[in-house]
Amino acid sequence: AATAPRIPSTRLALHNFDMSYSLHLGELWPSVRAGLLCEQKYGALLNNFAATDHVPQELELLNATDFISEAPQKAQQWQRGADVGEAARRCQEGSGKGRTVMQAEMMTQAEVSPPLCASVSSKIKCYTFPRGDITRFRPARPDSLGLLDYYLMDAASLLPVLALNVQPDDFVLDLCAAPGGKTLALLQTGFCGHLAANDVSVSRTKRLYQILRSYVPREVRDTVSVTSYDGRDWDQVKGGTFHKVLVDVPCTTDRHSAMEEDNNIFHKRRTKERQMLPMLQLQLLMAGILAAKPGGEVVYSTCSLCPLQNECVVE
Repeated sequence: AATAPRIPSTRLALHNFDMSYSLHLGELWPSVRAGLLCEQKYGALLNNFAATDHVPQELELLNATDFISEAPQKAQQWQRGADVGEAARRCQEGSGKGRTVMQAEMMTQAEVSPPLCASVSSKIKCYTFPRGDITRFRPARPDSLGLLDYYLMDAASLLPVLALNVQPDDFVLDLCAAPGGKTLALLQTGFCGHLAANDVSVSRTKRLYQILRSYVPREVRDTVSVTSYDGRDWDQVKGGTFHKVLVDVPCTTDRHSAMEEDNNIFHKRRTKERQMLPMLQLQLLMAGILAAKPGGEVVYSTCSLCPLQNECVVE
């Protein structure tokens, strides 16, 4: 064991992905694989609590755009294209295959389009550079009160926050909150009557506190309660009390696993931990459901492509 060559965790991760995702994604996998191995692109989430009036113009001069404000327009373009496709498929209604395709398309429109339009908040703005542009954003700068002007994060991490569709005075729970990007994005809506940000890791919770102090004024921080409970036991703490619950669970973090050796869950010492992830995710999702009020809403999210950690947990 001491003399055998150690296989890097990143190579183990990529081998695992090649074996499983190539079956799951088929011909899409090569391009997805290339995306996982590319340098990560960040989005700049504007901080509404800071004096940032000049920042949008500065970013637009760099050719960055707010991808959230563009989403409804792109959704309408997609809808028009889908309508054309549906009209063409109506010509095939005589065959069972034609009917099946059309019904699937109509169901997709019904399920995808309305939530996309309903969930987009005009208060959240996140700037990204165009596809193929790997320009890096400058580091965030403090305003006159010391609050940083934007937060750099993976723009896809905003999608669960948008899907949660927070309404004015909602009580919101972020069950696995650290390091804090989604918690900060939830506060940007200005709608949270109260926000509970929880994470089992005390060290990661310290990072969450740091983000709140750097981006959020004291009077708003007072509406946030930060805790370090085991999320699986949350229903024993405050069950059935939240309008909206975000369950962004620990997962294989595919990009990190394919690119970084540090803290890689594919390390051989973490094999059992990785194998137990779907059970942990299921327990956290159940706790999130029990934490919600009757009629409340729960969003479950991961940063993994693995069906065992996504569709299977939800099913």
